[in-house]
Amino acid sequence: MPARLATPEQIDTAQAIALLQAAASPVHRAGLARYGIPDTHALGVPMRDIQALGKRIGRQPALAHPLWDSGIYEARLLVAFIADPVQLTATQMDRWCRQFDNWAVCDTLCLHLFDRSPHAWGRIDAWARKRGEFEKRAAFALLAGLAVHDRHTPDAPFLDGLALVDAAAGDERNFVSKGVSWALRAIGHRNAALHARAIALATQLAASDDATRRWIGKDALRDLNRTAVRTKVAKATKGRTKNA
Repeated sequence: MPARLATPEQIDTAQAIALLQAAASPVHRAGLARYGIPDTHALGVPMRDIQALGKRIGRQPALAHPLWDSGIYEARLLVAFIADPVQLTATQMDRWCRQFDNWAVCDTLCLHLFDRSPHAWGRIDAWARKRGEFEKRAAFALLAGLAVHDRHTPDAPFLDGLALVDAAAGDERNFVSKGVSWALRAIGHRNAALHARAIALATQLAASDDATRRWIGKDALRDLNRTAVRTKVAKATKGRTKNA
């Protein structure tokens, strides 16, 4: 990637795409398929370079839509780092969510942009009712992101999230079931009370006759019962009690 970059106000869509092209690697592009990422519209830019470019460009909301509409895989990833989460509308979020066609773009936007939006919680419930595989995954990727990054929301919305996990746990589609498990585990990492509720739900799922629900339950239990997780939860709960 070039050592020097024009100041943010000088970067337009064509320049941003040119910078992505300059960082592209045919070898990296060829390896995307191993991770279930279509390479049809990909350049082959490693995520570390996309993040570095996003940091250097800074938040420039005017670039977000044209970069997204380019259809280029890496340009859509870059949107997560240059769009302004505060300025996002629910309509914008819904539009991009409908156009998710792989897990990497879905997860990157959910964990680096959408979970910082004031509309984040409202989108979880809406997307959890969608039929599209990546739309539905987005609900649980966003829920997982909030479980990790949102330090101020009380337990109640996360308990509602566990109800959504339970409702979606029978969806056998790969990217949905993995997203559901991810959200269940992330919620269980927050504090002792949520850990106990997550363990209870995971135990219930693990005993199910349904193969997908059973897999999600066992997958979550393996993580939530780890000593490192229990120690983390105990510290988080102690810290929250101390600061109350």
